[in-house]
Amino acid sequence: MLKRHSEFIESLMLLADLLVISASWLGSYYFRFYWGPILVYRDIPDIRPYLLLLGLIVVVWGVAFKAFGLYRPKRISSRLAEVRDIARACTLAVLILIAATFFLKQFEFSRIVIACFWVFSIVSVSLVRSSFREVLRFTRRSGYNLRHVLIVGEGALARKVAERIRARPELGFRIKGLLVGDRNLVGQQVDGMSVLGTYEQAGELAEALSIDRVFIAIPLEAYGRMEAILRSLENGVAAISAVPDLHQYMTLRGGVEEFDGLPLISLQESPHYGWNLVGKRSLDIALSTVALLITGPLLLLVAAIIKLTSSGPVLYRQERMGLDGRTFQMLKFRSMRNDAEDDTGPVWAARDDERRTGIGALLRRTSLDELPQLVNVLKGEMSLVGPRPERPVFIEEFRKRIPRYMLRHKVKAGITGWAQVNGWRGDTSIEKRIECDLFYIENWSLFFDLRILWLSFWKGFIHRNAM
Repeated sequence: MLKRHSEFIESLMLLADLLVISASWLGSYYFRFYWGPILVYRDIPDIRPYLLLLGLIVVVWGVAFKAFGLYRPKRISSRLAEVRDIARACTLAVLILIAATFFLKQFEFSRIVIACFWVFSIVSVSLVRSSFREVLRFTRRSGYNLRHVLIVGEGALARKVAERIRARPELGFRIKGLLVGDRNLVGQQVDGMSVLGTYEQAGELAEALSIDRVFIAIPLEAYGRMEAILRSLENGVAAISAVPDLHQYMTLRGGVEEFDGLPLISLQESPHYGWNLVGKRSLDIALSTVALLITGPLLLLVAAIIKLTSSGPVLYRQERMGLDGRTFQMLKFRSMRNDAEDDTGPVWAARDDERRTGIGALLRRTSLDELPQLVNVLKGEMSLVGPRPERPVFIEEFRKRIPRYMLRHKVKAGITGWAQVNGWRGDTSIEKRIECDLFYIENWSLFFDLRILWLSFWKGFIHRNAM
């Protein structure tokens, strides 16, 4: 019954997709030659060749959508993942269409029509799919189109799986019960679920209860029993999902990826890769270039004052640690005497530090001494936004006493950051700064970067904790 129901839903979705694709193709033709903002032809081409090509389009798009798994059950996957798959399938199909029209010499199809069709097909199919998913979610919340679930596991991991299922009624999962490792718990209630049996009974209970999906969420110490669980389920028809007990070790943007067909679980990873890296680097180059052009006269003025009021170089180069633990020479306007650390060695700057020059106190209080770091940003050693870099000599101390301290080096160091706009700068809690830095990395987006930059300007660079 469930299989026939799934096949009906799949057929309905396929029919809807092909109707939308057909409408997008015809709509692109009329948009180009009748309604479009681009100047129309004096002699509008005959629509009949476009109608004939529609037959090929329906076949190509249907095959492409099937190939990208757009008709597999997607109760758990996100909307964004579906839109991404739709865009990939439509792009592949358009490339095939362009190749096909190349061989149809007797008629030249408009490239603008094909380009519009590519955009229209992605947008329209995504909107229709989203509406269809909303209808399904509504029916599931109302108690229809449900799937029965069995959870095999115990402890915090099994409890988290149950909590996620209960929090998402629109997915249509109904928990039938729980299987645990301890036979003495059978018949009791654990975390609001009835304990129906032990791990090794998963197969017979899944069949007896007509279970649609089994979630295996056993604790790490019970992984020796995994083979017995899977063997008991191998002759059944229930879908099986394993939830690895590694969540406690996922310290930074953990996730699942694939390596040549082999699933990999990432426990800690940088958010800056692929298009994210391109976007952040482009933002850094564009804004730092503009900032240098705007602040150029101010930079020259500050440099002149430093040169006239104290002996020594205008710029101060200091070794700091950045991305992946690599060191670089960070630039600052010199705000202390040239021999400030000759006697003491590397020390943390103190409030009202006597080593400061006459202009140095003002530069540090207003953060003007940080402006040369725009050059570090252009060179790619730093970013406009990120954790503030520290000196290696201090990092050796911090990493020993502060858990997860080194995770802040999974991204480039920044001129400003989430810790700084929240007041954690200068002689303040290192632990609070690390907490803010890790929150920034875990929740990074270009919009978050722009928000931090705006807050940096809105709150101003002058701060009571600046030294």
